[in-house]
Amino acid sequence: MEICKDYAVQMRGITKQFGTFTALNHVDIDIKKGTIHAVLGENGAGKSTLMNVLYGLYQAEEGEVYLYGEKVNIKNPNVAISHGIGMVHQHFMLVDNFTVLQNIILGKEVTNPFGVIREKEARKKIEEIVQKYGLEVDPDAYVQDISVGMQQRIEILKALYRGAEILILDEPTAVLTPQEIQDLIKIMHNLTESGKTIIIITHKLKEIKASAKSCTIIRKGEYVDTVDVSEVSEEDLATKMVGHAVKLVVDKEEAKPKDIIFEIDNLTVKDERGLPAVKNLSLKVRKGEIFGIAGIDGNGQKELVEAITCLTKSETGTIKINGEEIQNTSPANVIKHKVATIHEDRQKRGLVLDFTVKENMIIEKNNEAPFAKKGILNWKSIKAYTEQMIKDYDIRPEDCAEKQARGLSGGNQQKIIIAREISGDPDLLIAVQPTRGLDVGAIEYVHKALVRERDSGKAVLLISLELDEVMNVADTIGVIYDGSITKTFKQGEVNENTIGYLMAGGTDDRENH
Repeated sequence: MEICKDYAVQMRGITKQFGTFTALNHVDIDIKKGTIHAVLGENGAGKSTLMNVLYGLYQAEEGEVYLYGEKVNIKNPNVAISHGIGMVHQHFMLVDNFTVLQNIILGKEVTNPFGVIREKEARKKIEEIVQKYGLEVDPDAYVQDISVGMQQRIEILKALYRGAEILILDEPTAVLTPQEIQDLIKIMHNLTESGKTIIIITHKLKEIKASAKSCTIIRKGEYVDTVDVSEVSEEDLATKMVGHAVKLVVDKEEAKPKDIIFEIDNLTVKDERGLPAVKNLSLKVRKGEIFGIAGIDGNGQKELVEAITCLTKSETGTIKINGEEIQNTSPANVIKHKVATIHEDRQKRGLVLDFTVKENMIIEKNNEAPFAKKGILNWKSIKAYTEQMIKDYDIRPEDCAEKQARGLSGGNQQKIIIAREISGDPDLLIAVQPTRGLDVGAIEYVHKALVRERDSGKAVLLISLELDEVMNVADTIGVIYDGSITKTFKQGEVNENTIGYLMAGGTDDRENH
């Protein structure tokens, strides 16, 4: 396609290498002005790298960038911002103890001759942007007190405040609730109707179908295709992304649950403010069963997991694994009782980002044979084990054993945690948002791994904000609302509408309607 001013962005022959690893190999992309354009690819395919080149965070070894038909040289993010490009990163870059307004104007403060910030002027400009695009926020709220979805709005506002006409959103729906995703899609359409151009980096097929006009697919650092989203199915997109057909529904036999292995009785847990978050919650999980908890974020899921794993104390109630009480002991004791946890926040809870992949892979086994003897680590064994895990779980790049965990994409960081926790042969696997940030191929793999654990007689507690995931994977579904399990169903007994209704606090008199 020829270079043309009707296109907000055109990139030609973009090649980017990290050492001997080629992240992008002569990739082209054309993004029409005033549209939502998706960049789709597996974890580690190079989609974020391509957009980081556009934003000036990386410099390509080869290739050219054109904005509205004019060739540009984007040396750094400041140059990108001056050209009207804004980027909202997957992991937000906000100051928790600043207000919303302070975060938006940070680094772009307008001051009077005495150096005092003209806050009234900034507030007026922010209010105009909020009203124009439907980005409702409280400018005086502190970031630490607001939801993830609201934090994302602040990041979008930050970019718009700096004059962004082209907005790059990196995995924008990865940490949002279903309602927040709908709100974001509405905001994106408001922005494009006003002439803005949106680029979303994603591997969520449903959101692409709901929002984007065009989609460029990248596989293993190479351009595959650009399609009109209205003319392809989710299955078509998945096949193009991974290079082979992918099952979007979990293929599993009916569960054959045995004895109860994990039991919670009348559990009460307070949140950080000292208010009850988990309220007299009870549940039972059997060997050979996946028990899925469905709920809207903020209904006690976080506090429940922290109480089970002894990261916080419970006020009342018991938590038993194999008949032994583990509540209010220690995380080490929980691990000793063969409970493995895939935590919701991979960067804060799951990994030590400055450790290498091989160090992260043995965090809970660093005193065990064959990884250590008399307190001395056996690095040869650790590396061989890590390389096997990298191969088994398709962690990319293939030679990442010696690399820092922070250097991997979010999806590959998640795979490290899943590999480590499942390989520990747990009696109970707690999987909290286990597929957050993963592509469809990796999601299929994780779901198969959970079913494999179940089929080998293990118990799995799945806690997910993705209702599709709970409905698809769980054998038993418990609905959590306001800190309690309000209703429990066997798979196939209930439809998505009823579960959604109960998740919002409805009563069960509408069952299956």
